[in-house]
Amino acid sequence: MCGDGERQRQQRGYATPAEPTGDIQAASPIRFTNDAEQFSRPRARFIDDNNDSTTTSLRRQNGHGTPRRENNDDPTTLLRQVRIVPASPSYFTATPQYTDDLLKLSHLLRKHQLLPVLSPGSAPRVAWKTIDQYKTELAEPIRSKGYNTLLQLLKRLNYIHPSLMPTEVAEALEGFKRDIQPYLNTPKPIQISPYGISRAVGRRKSSSAVVQLVEGTGEVLINSLPLPSYFPRLHDRESAIWALKSTQRLDKYNVFALASGGGTTGQAEAITLACAKALLAHEPDLKPALRRAGCVTRDPRRVERKKPGKLKARKMPAWVKR
Repeated sequence: MCGDGERQRQQRGYATPAEPTGDIQAASPIRFTNDAEQFSRPRARFIDDNNDSTTTSLRRQNGHGTPRRENNDDPTTLLRQVRIVPASPSYFTATPQYTDDLLKLSHLLRKHQLLPVLSPGSAPRVAWKTIDQYKTELAEPIRSKGYNTLLQLLKRLNYIHPSLMPTEVAEALEGFKRDIQPYLNTPKPIQISPYGISRAVGRRKSSSAVVQLVEGTGEVLINSLPLPSYFPRLHDRESAIWALKSTQRLDKYNVFALASGGGTTGQAEAITLACAKALLAHEPDLKPALRRAGCVTRDPRRVERKKPGKLKARKMPAWVKR
């Protein structure tokens, strides 16, 4: 019966286990564990043929009960006994270092996901490495979608409360930060004079404005003119005092502004920025409300220059066939 079964197995094309032939032995299987340093330890070692007990035990572990002496002076024999094990399970992927970083950050997030986090919008501002910098550092073909996944994990870990931030998480975040952090350059605080006046400067396009804010009844003077006289358009009037209107402080402060350069729109928005800065000197707690209103950030947009061969910055002349 055994002969018939073996004959049927060969006819069906099933592989039969082969006995070890000569010096060729099957390598032991890789067993993955929870040990983070599993693949960093050297697994290959040389067998001393002079020690019969070691040779016998190793051969019994491999499934061969008969010990046999080999000549260790032969380099071919030594190479057969050595097995090179990759330091990382992601070695055979297209992006091993990126995969290791992704798995490491995911493991840290699962480990510390129950720690208290900051409220939305109050996390420390960090300038992370761009995808070009990350690709140059790793020399691997990283896609934008994969790098965005990495940034989401970094931003989530950055929301952990600073007083409870684990050391391993802080070290992992430091590896993805830029060398120069522009958000660490804090401007000088605006001081209030002994007369209760705060002075701030705002800019928009080619316009600039200097605003002096003092507690009062809501009077607004721009270049020594009332607000309706200086800005005929209703939109420009609302833009100039939007910082006070969005925080319901119209009747609490007097505004004295000096605007120059540009047009009415640029001057009005320059006054908005300067007024918001001066208001923060009096009431710093209004910064979240002013940020939601769009009064804190300087608008860097400018009119694009005209190009030669075009009617405007990008407008092309009408094409005529003949």
